[in-house]
Amino acid sequence: MNRYFLTAFMLVATVSMKAQLPSFDADKYTVIVENPITPVKDQNRSGTCWAYASMAYFESEILRKTGRFYDLSEMFVANKDYMDCAVYHVRMQGESRFSEGGSVTDALEIARNYGLCPQSAMPLGGALSTDSLANFTEFFSVLKPYVEAVAKLDKDDEKDVKIERISPQWKVGMQQILDLYLGACPETFEYGGKTYTPQTFANSLGLDFDDYISVTSYTHHPFYKRFPIEAPYKWRFSLSYNLPLDEMMQIIDDALKAGYTVAWGGDVSEAGFFREGFALSLDMENFREFTPSQERRQERFDSHEQTYDHVMLIYGMVKDEKGNIQYKVKNSWGKTGEFGGTWYLTRNFIADNTVYVVVNKHAIKRKLWRKMKKA
Repeated sequence: MNRYFLTAFMLVATVSMKAQLPSFDADKYTVIVENPITPVKDQNRSGTCWAYASMAYFESEILRKTGRFYDLSEMFVANKDYMDCAVYHVRMQGESRFSEGGSVTDALEIARNYGLCPQSAMPLGGALSTDSLANFTEFFSVLKPYVEAVAKLDKDDEKDVKIERISPQWKVGMQQILDLYLGACPETFEYGGKTYTPQTFANSLGLDFDDYISVTSYTHHPFYKRFPIEAPYKWRFSLSYNLPLDEMMQIIDDALKAGYTVAWGGDVSEAGFFREGFALSLDMENFREFTPSQERRQERFDSHEQTYDHVMLIYGMVKDEKGNIQYKVKNSWGKTGEFGGTWYLTRNFIADNTVYVVVNKHAIKRKLWRKMKKA
């Protein structure tokens, strides 16, 4: 797919310049590993990539362990998580972030605390009823002002009468909005001839949600310690293991080669991420890839150049004809792009733009895991 470089970059490059770039001709890739995944979905006009990627991750983990295909409900997770986030936002008197975004660790907490739900058991709400695709334009235009108003009820000095106590009734109103737009989370449901609650259904999937850990790589905290990543969508302050860059990348490679997929959270706002289905860490001035480094990652994170704005699922590795490693990644934008919803991300892009990855701890080699457990 080298023709992309001509149209996407709109540059007339010399042969020597082209030689510095990785190839995106999928017909010439050598597959190193390609782990099973469930079909690509479409988050449509919603900021729920975190929920889609998390359910894709859980689905692939179930597939790996049991060989069974499941279609898990993203909106069940979103419904529960938005209520949790709103409660926290009110407790913080509005001094936190309330938005559509989230993280894989949010979905893990929902699974632990509330369970999970198959797509077939989750009724469609008003934000999904017309085309079975999420459209949050109206939904969050209603929900966010409601939550902000509650969070600041006792801080409004312009009111003649100061609110001394916030009534718990606001949660009732909040839940009604969530249920109307996302669908009401079922308390019980039938699936496969059995009756479940969300908790018993989650327990039946064969997963141990305590097996999943978050890994990152920054120098503003000590290596081999855990810390909450200072990113605006990670409001739960869950801890991530902090490792040197080469060891974070080693974990991704080892997991894939051992048959595991990897949930990836990072930055897709850079010039090198293309809607056609590929991404590289692009140096536009020199028409080449940046060489990632620990120092460059930290500089970009501290300057807000590297942001946390998307979550996807890494499920494979390939080698192009130049010998460059690229990762096969399942996106949640429907079957778009040249590869039907799969993106090819270069190793440099992953190293440069990863904020965190979530992996099954059993995919980590023993020697490295011993170092990490001391954190």
